[in-house]
Order: sequence, then structure tokens, then C-alpha cells
Amino acid sequence: MARISPATPQQWTPEMREFFDGFRTTVAADGQRAGKAGLNLVGTLARYPALAMPFLSFNAHLLSGTSLTDRQRELLVLRVASVRRSDYEWAQHVILAETAGMTKDEILRVADGPGASEWSSLERSLLSAVDELLADGMVSELTWSALAEEFNTEQLMDMVFTVGCYSMLAMALRSFDVNPEPELAPYLPAVR
Repeated sequence: MARISPATPQQWTPEMREFFDGFRTTVAADGQRAGKAGLNLVGTLARYPALAMPFLSFNAHLLSGTSLTDRQRELLVLRVASVRRSDYEWAQHVILAETAGMTKDEILRVADGPGASEWSSLERSLLSAVDELLADGMVSELTWSALAEEFNTEQLMDMVFTVGCYSMLAMALRSFDVNPEPELAPYLPAVR
């Protein structure tokens, strides 16, 4: 049972309903799918609209306004979800990773981290950056230099903020015990 029960859409404030409709439109306008589910997460956030709306506005940038490619973003988010053991976040972003063109093998390989030989040097650096940010709170000089050869300032900033946002969201999902909707079941990680 969730620690904070999600509000049903009928229980949302009119402002929250209007805001969420705009959020979905913004995310969908950039070719993204908001996921096959998500009402348990949004319903939980809807319990606190003053927090939910600014957070989702920031999150909309990371989903549809980022300077990263969809594939790069999903590599980062899936790695965060794997390291933080956030099954809900993992399932939601497997859907988005597939939409971004990632194969099932690539998605599963994210859990193995940057050591897999199949990653490109840029992808290996992105995965290393996630691990470093989550472990040390900063990207190492070696990883930063490798990324800075490929990325401009906006991409570097989007990378760090993507990892930070989704790490925070993973903590919230686990702490609030947000349960995956039935539609997410096929995308949940295998038994750890």
C-alpha cells in the first residue's frame, strides 16, 4: 500500500487538472509519450499542487526541451533508476527508451553500467557520469573532459540536471511507495 495514496483525477484541483493537461500536451508535442501509465505518480503529486506544478514544469524541460537527444536522456534516466532501484521510474522510462529507438538488449545493458564493451565512448561517459554524480555528487575530471569534447555547455548542464532530477524523483517514488499501474507490469525490471 502506498504511503501517500494517489488522488484520483476527480479529486485534483481544477488548476492541477488544467496544468496536467498542458504538461501532457507539451511532452507529447515534442514526440514524447508521457507513458502508458503515470496516474499513480501524478495523483500522488496532486496531493500537493504547489509542489507538483513547479516540479512538473522543470521535468517537462528535461523531457521535451532538453538539448540532449532522447536516447542520451533515456540512458541517463534508466541508469539512475537502476542504481536507485526505482522500479516505477525504470518501467516508465523503458517505454520512453523504446520510443527513442533503444533495443531491449541496450535497455537491459544499462543496468550493467558503463563497463559493457558495446557502448560507444560517449555513452560510456554518460553512464559513468551518472554513477559519479550519484556516488560523489560531481562528475570526475576525466569523465567531464570526455563529455566536454562532444557536448556544449547546455548539454553538459542538461546532463547534470537530468541525473539530479531523476535521482530526486526515484527517492520520492520509493519513499512514497508509489505503486506501478498494471500497464507498467511488462516493463518492470526482472527480479534483482
